[in-house]
Amino acid sequence: MAIRVPDDLEASIRQKIETGRYRDETEVIRAALRSLDAREERVERLRASIAEGFAAVERGEGIELTPEHLEELGREAEERVRLGLQPDPDVLP
Repeated sequence: MAIRVPDDLEASIRQKIETGRYRDETEVIRAALRSLDAREERVERLRASIAEGFAAVERGEGIELTPEHLEELGREAEERVRLGLQPDPDVLP
């Protein structure tokens, strides 16, 4: 399959090859597609989590998000960092 890309994308691909991180155009495209696949999977996980959250609220299982609750969440996050635990990537910006 032959793909024609705009000049600016071609320049970006060549620049990535020149850094030495990629051997050729195919490697750059493979890495880009893997990144796109990972992003799409993350979006689907987030959508499922959001739907699950809305369903929980509809069942009356939600909790009110108060300033005190936010402080508690912050303390828990700081403790996890202090213990060297990785945060859930789905809650990171």
